[in-house]
Amino acid sequence: MFYTDIYIFLKKLTFRKAINALKLYTSFYITKLFKKPVQWGVPMTISIEPTTACNLRCPECPSGLRSFSRETGNLKEDFFRKTIGDMHRELIYLIFYFQGEPYINPKFLEMVKYASGKGIYTITSTNGHFLDDDNARKTIESGLSRMIISVDGTTQEVYENYRKGGDLNTVLQGARNIVKWKKHLNSRTPHLIFQFLVVKPNEHQIPEIFKLAQEIGIDEVKLKTAQIYDYKYGHELIPTLSTYSRYILNSDGTYRLKNRLLNHCWKLWHACVITWDGMIVPCCFDKDALHNLGDLKNNSFRAIWQGKDYYNFRTSLLQGRNNIEICTNCTEGCKVWA
Repeated sequence: MFYTDIYIFLKKLTFRKAINALKLYTSFYITKLFKKPVQWGVPMTISIEPTTACNLRCPECPSGLRSFSRETGNLKEDFFRKTIGDMHRELIYLIFYFQGEPYINPKFLEMVKYASGKGIYTITSTNGHFLDDDNARKTIESGLSRMIISVDGTTQEVYENYRKGGDLNTVLQGARNIVKWKKHLNSRTPHLIFQFLVVKPNEHQIPEIFKLAQEIGIDEVKLKTAQIYDYKYGHELIPTLSTYSRYILNSDGTYRLKNRLLNHCWKLWHACVITWDGMIVPCCFDKDALHNLGDLKNNSFRAIWQGKDYYNFRTSLLQGRNNIEICTNCTEGCKVWA
């Protein structure tokens, strides 16, 4: 199934997209060399937020905690079509996720279908509670390229330690519905992933999630490390298995970030996040959109991408990521791929 996913990706890759990606890589490495922002090309990856609403109350998620300082709402289809219409020629990946549960937006699958029709590799991440038989069929018909389903436990007791208000049986049945309709419609897509957020209460179930995924017919399992906001003095969710922890225990009993902060960031060169109401923010760590780099309701994306605010943010990042709050708990690349 992995090779099928690569085949689907390559089918969507055009010469224009490849040249743009080359520009991005080149300008990023020139920036690293000279320590001054050089930005060629436009993003090849965009995350767009279908909604900030969520049906669950996960303890380390602003959406689950209902703790946003920004307004909540749903992405409007006409705004989405205009945005993607302007950007699709260079766009390789479109991630339908930032905060919230994508399926809560009633126009979500129609927007996926539009983007898929534009030759974009489309991805979403869901908690799996809205994958009834009808939505499962519509998901396959939308042309979605990749679906990540969060399954953070193999029993209800363990699962609900993090997925507060969630029902594991509903999630697993939703996954089975997707697999059924994928076979019934003879579809290569979406590539199905079970994402297992490794925390202390579920780390003993890591072997079981692989067995469960195989039984259902899931293509891949990914183990993800958890971001903890208040980690310095320890937290009940920090795994005891250091391989799956973003944090390391100091000799004085406090914790620190395992990865060293480097004063560069590939995401600032090849990707960005668009909130449901059109704000451009640098990455998925800016959950409250504190670093608003531009508003698509007022300016074109290219003007924002090459504008003063983006340039200043990239400059400040090169001068010291430790001075940017959203960067201080960032572990870019800290995923365990299985």
